[in-house]
Amino acid sequence: MIKEIWQETKLQKFLNKIDILFIWLRFFYPNFRGMRNYYLLFFFFPQKILRLNGSSSWPVHRTSRVLYAKNIKVGYNSAPGLSNACYVQGKNGICIGNNLRMGPGVGLISANHNPDNYDEWLKDKPINIGDNVWIGMNVVVLPGVNIGSNVIIGANSVVNKDIPSNYIAVGNPIKLLREKSPYLGS
Repeated sequence: MIKEIWQETKLQKFLNKIDILFIWLRFFYPNFRGMRNYYLLFFFFPQKILRLNGSSSWPVHRTSRVLYAKNIKVGYNSAPGLSNACYVQGKNGICIGNNLRMGPGVGLISANHNPDNYDEWLKDKPINIGDNVWIGMNVVVLPGVNIGSNVIIGANSVVNKDIPSNYIAVGNPIKLLREKSPYLGS
């Protein structure tokens, strides 16, 4: 038992030393605090060197797509598109609070095409997402939706209406399942 603890702390010390070497990556991702510095290298090369989603100021997976990043406001410890195969379109704006978690394949769509002219976008309200929100795999959030704080949205849901704070919601179309206990994380 003591030997295992000693080895764990030795490994932790080694990881901390490596982490310090890559502290410069924080200049590229100033608001994101959810992972170690050396892990940000995984996102840095495709995003900042190859310019895949290069306009985003948060880490984005190379298989995800972020459009109109200048219209997206992201809180601390949130990174829309961090999981693979996400589609984040901020044409009408997206405002995301702190501590957002998104599963793979999530779509945040803030604007739709005009049904009478596919080359035009319809104006709508921005998407607003509160603090401590977990959006499950393959969820689609439609334009103008407000999602409160401390919310979980189940996998494969289509969010076409507002979700109040402190709820778990699922389905296509979305339905409130039950109230959620307070968030206990940091």
